[in-house]
Amino acid sequence: MDWYSIVKFLHITSAVLWVGGGFVLFLLGVLAERAGNIEEKLQAMRASGQLGGRFFAPMSMLTLIFGLIMCGFWVGFSELWIIIGLVGYATTFSIGMFIFKPTGERMGAMIAKEGVTPAVLAIGRRMMSAARFDYAVMLVIIADMVLKPTAQDLGILAGMALVVVLGAGLAFGGSRMMVPSAA
Repeated sequence: MDWYSIVKFLHITSAVLWVGGGFVLFLLGVLAERAGNIEEKLQAMRASGQLGGRFFAPMSMLTLIFGLIMCGFWVGFSELWIIIGLVGYATTFSIGMFIFKPTGERMGAMIAKEGVTPAVLAIGRRMMSAARFDYAVMLVIIADMVLKPTAQDLGILAGMALVVVLGAGLAFGGSRMMVPSAA
């Protein structure tokens, strides 16, 4: 076995733990929201907040580090699929740091002070909307890493753009239609 294979294994393992673990928590939140179970939804949000800095951020950073090592030593940085992957990573990392982290902290403070209020639930719904877009971006990153498109792969690139657009639409436009709230 060579060093490239070891680093690639570590890159894929950290990516699976990061993306897969976060997706499970997202799915638990969606299922709880659809069932109208506020306590389960809050549990999923609390778990996301607790694991965000302790697990998801380190796994995402390891994914990036191992990817950069592979690029630096073996692959290079000029391929389109590398650029798409880095832009996707920067997008999802920014969503985590600038949306999920502060929103989770604000929700935690509000719950500690006032309990579960309609305002807290509204913030939680907005956070779930951002998560929909985040996972659309992650799906594109995964497709990008597997398919490794070039500028000539217009169908793949169009499909990836469509996933991002649909994810944005579900997150910021049609999320109410996709996940009915219990009234």
